[in-house]
Amino acid sequence: QVQLVESGGGSVQAGGSLRVTCAASGYTCMAWFRQAPGKQREWVSFISTDGSTTYASSVKGRFTISKDNAKNTLYLQMNSLKPEDTAMHYCAGSWVRYCYKVEAGYTDWGQGAQVTVSS
Repeated sequence: QVQLVESGGGSVQAGGSLRVTCAASGYTCMAWFRQAPGKQREWVSFISTDGSTTYASSVKGRFTISKDNAKNTLYLQMNSLKPEDTAMHYCAGSWVRYCYKVEAGYTDWGQGAQVTVSS
């Protein structure tokens, strides 16, 4: 079973920045999801093979998804963080042609990285 390994995250005050990293390779689509306590997991962003990106409206303009193919690494740079961004953040990978905004569109998942933003 392919394993995605995440790192990074942590705790920061509102307005600060954090980055989460995911070690993975070979996927046509890679995405970030997050799950806050007591809430359903929600899609955050995805990046396709050609490098095109899409973001949820709640993070657009503040978060940046990117990948380094040479290092087989996916990144999520999070700026201007808000307390409502507090959640476990998960990377996910898929080999299908199109990227999706739902969990069912991805076959492989990381273990999660905690992001905590205090007010």
